[in-house]
Amino acid sequence: MRIALGIEYEGGAYAGFQRQSTLKTIQGELERALSIVADQKIELQCAGRTDAGVNATGQVIHFDTDHDRPDRGFIMGTNGHLPNDIAVTWARHVDDSFHARFSARARRYRYIIQNTVNRPGILCKGVSIYQGDFDIELMQKAADFIIGEHDFSSFRAADDQSRSSNRCVHFVKIFRIGQFIVFDIAANAFLMHMVRNIVGSLLTVGNKTNSVEWFQEMFLAKDRNLAGPTAKPYGLYLIDVTYPNEFNLPKRECLGPIWMP
Repeated sequence: MRIALGIEYEGGAYAGFQRQSTLKTIQGELERALSIVADQKIELQCAGRTDAGVNATGQVIHFDTDHDRPDRGFIMGTNGHLPNDIAVTWARHVDDSFHARFSARARRYRYIIQNTVNRPGILCKGVSIYQGDFDIELMQKAADFIIGEHDFSSFRAADDQSRSSNRCVHFVKIFRIGQFIVFDIAANAFLMHMVRNIVGSLLTVGNKTNSVEWFQEMFLAKDRNLAGPTAKPYGLYLIDVTYPNEFNLPKRECLGPIWMP
């Protein structure tokens, strides 16, 4: 049978999601815990492989098992064998046609900046710290230019293995909540480091190092070397993955992180 799980995690202590032979990863910890619960070797698939230091409140995985138990049993059993910074939030028996990655229609990320002079103690791995003044309206004006289907080569990491750099961005919303600046972006899929590269370039517009016109010209040039720096990983969250209604997967009321309004 095929089981889908909702997963949240703080990625600061891990070398990314994808399993690695010598480093601690989210996938490695999940497969270890699930193998104990299912009493068989489990290999899972995920909606999106997040980088080292990146967090998630809405990651989705699936795996196949011969060991049946109620959905609640998979939640409680797996959480009992996971470290405290990884948790299963829901479980659902799904049809064999479901695939955490290939059935997904959209992914949504939030990148959260604490815009203060001094670094925090409690949220040191939950936000990225950027000092100075940032113009939200200028950044939003620049971001609106990338909405729709485009070639995102300007924001593609050198190690990205995707066959195509074309992606469709559904929306980009930038707003301030107190001392936090939030970048909320959804697309059908993302290239490696794409969100962090977009944010890094938008920040240079926000602090007026570069102009909105520069951002547009850089994007159209399809050259990563012309774009801004890659934003830090700690403020990035995978908050939601959209699937067809036929799979009847749970939806979170609060997309997270939980300390955001």
